[in-house]
Amino acid sequence: MSIVSCHVSMSLDGFVAGPDQSAKNPVGVGGKRLYEWVFGSKAWHEHQGREGGERTVDCQVIEEVLDGVGAYIMGRHMFGGGEGAWDESWRGWWGEEPAFRAPVFVLTHHPREPLEMRGGTTFTFVTEGMEAALEQARRAAGGQAVSIAGGAETMRQYLAAGLLDELYVHLVPVVLGAGERLLLDVGDPSLELVKVVSSPKATHIKYRIVR
Repeated sequence: MSIVSCHVSMSLDGFVAGPDQSAKNPVGVGGKRLYEWVFGSKAWHEHQGREGGERTVDCQVIEEVLDGVGAYIMGRHMFGGGEGAWDESWRGWWGEEPAFRAPVFVLTHHPREPLEMRGGTTFTFVTEGMEAALEQARRAAGGQAVSIAGGAETMRQYLAAGLLDELYVHLVPVVLGAGERLLLDVGDPSLELVKVVSSPKATHIKYRIVR
């Protein structure tokens, strides 16, 4: 059965997005600072189909979290497009060729036909709940990992429900003061440390969820 994993950047005070999230600022005020360790890496440039970037410790971590992922799950807010019934013109934040290059299952209360994008990404909209989305994602992944791509609420739901196998936290030396917390109302999961990798820009802490 596919491993269900989640990797996320987090501030020192526990936030995975800043305050005042909006369509123009989806990760909130200051939220982009959580991903500075990503943007300069060669692995991220390659994943986006671009040249450039540096090969660093952070680069190796990015290669690790991208390797072997066969499908993704995300919440409605992560995909974007506002509340309520869909505006069919909204096709996500990532342009016509998203870098997922795999099936993506979007949790929503409002039906929508699948969106086939260039480069191998198809967004499928699931109205039957998180367990149904996971079942579909596992079938699509074909034995590869399923990655919970966000946002924070969706990550919390899978962790609280005991459906997550691995949690990879990228702890970034910034303080946001407010925003979306990752570990809020998730119960008392038992976490077993797998490894710690550090760089000047982030400390990468990988946990196994023990059941």
